Amino acid sequence: MEALTLTSLLKAAAAAFPDRRAIAVHGKVDLTHAALDALVDAAAARLAAGPDGVRPGQTVALCFPNTVELVVVFLAVIRARGVAAPLNPAYTQDEFEFYLSDSGARLLVTGADGNAPAQAAAAKLGLPHAVAATLTDAAGPLGLTGLAGDVQDNHHPAPQNGTVQHKEENEPSDVALFLHTSGTTSRPKGVPLTQRNLAASVQNIRAVYRFAETDATVVTLPLFHVHGLMCALLSSLASGASVALPAAGRFSASTFWGDMLAAGATWYTAVPTIHQIILDRHASRPEPRYPALRFVRSCSASLAPVILERLEAAFGAPVLEAYAMTEASHMMTSNPLPQDGARKPGSVGRAAGSLEVAVLDEAGSQVPAGERGEVCIRGPNVTAGYKTADPGANEAAFLHGWFHTGDIGVMDGEGYVSLVGRIKELINRGGEKISPIEVDSVLLGHPDVAQAVSFGVPDEKYGEEIHCAVILRESVALGEEEVVAFCRKNLAAFKVPKKVYIAADLPKTATGKIQRRIVAQHFFAPAAAKA
Repeated sequence: MEALTLTSLLKAAAAAFPDRRAIAVHGKVDLTHAALDALVDAAAARLAAGPDGVRPGQTVALCFPNTVELVVVFLAVIRARGVAAPLNPAYTQDEFEFYLSDSGARLLVTGADGNAPAQAAAAKLGLPHAVAATLTDAAGPLGLTGLAGDVQDNHHPAPQNGTVQHKEENEPSDVALFLHTSGTTSRPKGVPLTQRNLAASVQNIRAVYRFAETDATVVTLPLFHVHGLMCALLSSLASGASVALPAAGRFSASTFWGDMLAAGATWYTAVPTIHQIILDRHASRPEPRYPALRFVRSCSASLAPVILERLEAAFGAPVLEAYAMTEASHMMTSNPLPQDGARKPGSVGRAAGSLEVAVLDEAGSQVPAGERGEVCIRGPNVTAGYKTADPGANEAAFLHGWFHTGDIGVMDGEGYVSLVGRIKELINRGGEKISPIEVDSVLLGHPDVAQAVSFGVPDEKYGEEIHCAVILRESVALGEEEVVAFCRKNLAAFKVPKKVYIAADLPKTATGKIQRRIVAQHFFAPAAAKA
C-alpha cells in the first residue's frame, strides 16, 4: 500500500480495460478508459506548462456541476501533482471567498458557463480564472483557456529558463485533494488528503463491494463531496467499471431510472434523502421495468430500518448501509454483500478493508461489546490532520493514537457498529442522553411521514427538550397530536418529542444531509421569537 497512488490505480485500469466505457452522459458523451486517460494526460500537461503553470502542491479550485469536464480537470490537476479543491457551485460570493482563501487556491477553473459568484470571489482575491471548454469530441483535447495568469508559489518557483519541472510520477505523500468538513457541529475545517489516502480508500471500497469492470452506476451526488467522488466515481474508474453522469449535471428523479437502464447499471449509492425521493416516485409513478441490481448503498446520514426495508422490497436488491467521513477519504464501515456476511438494519456495518475501527471511552480504552463510546479509526485512508491555525484541534482529534470521529456508537461481538449520534447532537434531557437517530427512526416508521428529523432545544426545566420536524407524504392530513401519539406508542416517555413542526421542506446541505443545529435554528428560533 505504501507505493500505491490513486493515479497508479487509474492508469492500471486504463491499461487493463482500454476499450471499456469509463464515463458517459447519455446521448452526449461516451469515453472509454483509454480515451479518458489520454484526455487527463493532455490536460495535466497543459495545466503544468510554462513558467506560470501549476506546480506541485499548488491548489486549484474547481467549480462545476457534475460534468465530464469536471472529471477530466479534477484528475488532470492531481496528475500534474496539484491539489484539487472542488467547490459547491451554489455557494455565495462570501462563501467562495472563504473556501478559496482557506484552501490556499492559486487558480479557479470553471466550465464554459462559468460561475459569477466564484469568479467575483476569485477576482477579489487576485486569482486567475481558467475555463474548460465543453467536450464535444472523445478524442479531445479538452480546451483550457485563461491559464496565463501567475500561479507561482515561493516553495516551487518556476525555473528562469522557462522549462517545465513537471514530474509525471505522483508520490503517495502528495496532497491530491482538499475538502472541507460538512460543519455539522462547527465551522467547516480544511481536510488535506494524499494520494496514499485516496488509493487506500478506493481499494477498501472496491474490496467491500467486489467491484469489477462489468459494473456500472449513475452518479446521484455532487462530485465536490467525498461520497459521490470516492465511491461512485473513483472506485468505479479504478475497477475498470463505468460511471454515468446525469445530463442535467445533478440528480433528477424523473430521469434516474432511464439513465440507470441506459448505463446498464448494477448498483447505485445515495444519501437517505435521495433514497426517499426515489421511493416516493416509485410509489406514485412506477417505472415499466427496473435494472437488476447487485446492491443499493446508503451513506452520509443514518438510514432508518423502515426505509431500508422499503427499498429492498421495491427494487429487489440488498441495501447496504455504510458510514463515512471526509477525514477518512470517505468510507469507514459498511454492511457486507450477502455472500460475505449478514447485513444488519440499523447498523452501519463493520470496518472496511485496511481500516481499524474501535469504540473507546474517554480515557482511550476500548469499551466492551454492546457498550457506548466514541467511534475512533486509524488506517492509511485517514488524513494526517486538519489544515488549521489551532494546534489543539489536531491534538484533540488524534488523541490516544486514534482519529476521533465525534460519533457515539456501539460495536457488537461481530464487529458491527451502530451509531447513536454525534456527541454534540445527543439530547441531554434532565440527565437522560437521548439519541436523535432513534427518535428519527420511530418517526419515519409512521406510514404518513416522508421525512423527519429530531433535535434538542433549550429548556428551563430539563436543560434540553426534544422537538422534531416532519414532512408528510402527498395528500395526507396528519396533526401534531397524532405524531406525538404514535411516538408514545413506540418510545419511552422521556424520548417523546414535546413539539412537532409539520413542514413543507427541511433545510439540507448540498449533498442532502440534514444538519440538526440548522434545523433547530430554522424551526425553534422563529417559534421562540413569536412566543
